[in-house]
Amino acid sequence: MADYVSLINAPTADKPYHRTYTVKMLGNVKEGRPVKYLNLPAEDLKNAAIAQLKAGEPVWFGCDVGQCSIRDGGIMDLDAVCAGELFGTEFGMDKAERLDYGESLMTHAMVFQGVNLDEAGKPTRWRVENSWGKEAGAEGYYVMSDEWFTEYTYQVVVHKKYLTAEQLSELEQAPILLEPWDPMGSLA
Repeated sequence: MADYVSLINAPTADKPYHRTYTVKMLGNVKEGRPVKYLNLPAEDLKNAAIAQLKAGEPVWFGCDVGQCSIRDGGIMDLDAVCAGELFGTEFGMDKAERLDYGESLMTHAMVFQGVNLDEAGKPTRWRVENSWGKEAGAEGYYVMSDEWFTEYTYQVVVHKKYLTAEQLSELEQAPILLEPWDPMGSLA
């Protein structure tokens, strides 16, 4: 387990990319390994997850499952719920603003079991296994659009062999301490 690392995508001004973070008072195992995140652009999380999936190993991830998703159909897509049209308003916050204002945070963990890649090798959709039983989703599985991943996936855990040399070097930094109420501590 020591070879697995936690990558986050938190594009907020207080968390520059390519830095490591931890959350004050986080951790519940005496003498356990401290929680440490490396904050990277969403594309870097995707690349690491794809590499691990190609090697035949699932990827644990944390996201805001209640956003633009349909539990019964197993759909996670930005167009799954058109609340703006229904209520005649616009929801114009970007990912950073949603985190800063508490409109979104990691609420649930699931596992990527597969990814569909286009001709150029770019992801179009992700196969997600949930823990809510076969009654939720399609026999317990969801389909996540790549756009949904970009907006609502905040964390992936991958083997460090799927990181670049630069990312491995960045992991060696002493982590910046975040306050206990920071959204990056919500699912740890």
